[in-house]
Amino acid sequence: MRTGEVALPTGAAGTDVEGIAAGVRAWAGSAPLRALVGHFGGDWPDGDLAAVLAGLDDFSARHWDFRDGRERPDAREPAFDPATSRLVLATAAALGMVRPAAPTRSRYAHLVVLGGLAHACQRRVAYAAHLLRAGTRVTGEVAVLGSFRPLSDVEGRALDAAGVAPCDTEVAALDAAVRREFAVATPAEEDGHDAGHPHHSWSSRTYRPVGGPPVRVLAAPSSDPARRRAHTADTQRFWAEHVRLRAGEPVLMVTAPVYVPFQHCDALRTLAVPYGCAIETVGVDPALPDLAGLPEPALTPGRYLQEVRSAIRSMRALNAALGDGWPAHDRGPTHDGSPHAGPAERGQLT
Repeated sequence: MRTGEVALPTGAAGTDVEGIAAGVRAWAGSAPLRALVGHFGGDWPDGDLAAVLAGLDDFSARHWDFRDGRERPDAREPAFDPATSRLVLATAAALGMVRPAAPTRSRYAHLVVLGGLAHACQRRVAYAAHLLRAGTRVTGEVAVLGSFRPLSDVEGRALDAAGVAPCDTEVAALDAAVRREFAVATPAEEDGHDAGHPHHSWSSRTYRPVGGPPVRVLAAPSSDPARRRAHTADTQRFWAEHVRLRAGEPVLMVTAPVYVPFQHCDALRTLAVPYGCAIETVGVDPALPDLAGLPEPALTPGRYLQEVRSAIRSMRALNAALGDGWPAHDRGPTHDGSPHAGPAERGQLT
């Protein structure tokens, strides 16, 4: 955490559920978030932490949800006065959504790259490759996580502008980035299941770059295929079933700075709590020369507010998981119906 930023719930090994819950409480009740709610005319919710998070979820749905069920590129952009725009940007910075932070360790068990919009897939994979070249050691694997979500026309144009060959899905964009950044042509191992629908299908491709750890590109199925595509938590959980996480293993998550709070909390809920691994989440540094040819679209106040809402919802889900110990039956089945890898002892990150 940098000076002036609100700390995220800890993902350090050995933290019990009370310690994580304290981090959720501190972030959700922080002065910047309170001021933002007040500026938009909200009264601070009464009650315990669960009630406060539920109230913030409801409030953010009314005032900061610009997607209306659509994908992020299709969200509308609200018109704000200059003072509101400045407050939103200052709040986003205080909540750790603007400035990138370098990894704190030199060695991790696994490095996980989270998928997203097509241009972001390219940048995150490039950043992961940069970290390895810069000396970050990975003793397990680099995991690149996505789904069979179809790409939009906007994403297709962004790939074309970056000189990337056409891709039709998120996982195809991730796979193209892996082949380019890690100088690999064909996977050493390949598995999957084509269910005839992207919400049900999955795939796994493992590449073996010379002199580096294996790189797995994984497309996850949805845990709620009748309603939606696979989301971040689905991809994290699906990967954990494949890799057999062990308690105490440090895992580095790579995403964009704007998504760090919500995706960090998703990782705590889906990986740290049930499996006992340690979680650190960092955003791509846009100033790196390695990323010069992969521009990131400018973020707007509306986009930041949308992701403040995402963080609130992820904190709420994490808090609920801490309260019930996240029993195995709530995590859903594995891809083949087998039991999950053994979770950590209830409430303990070792």
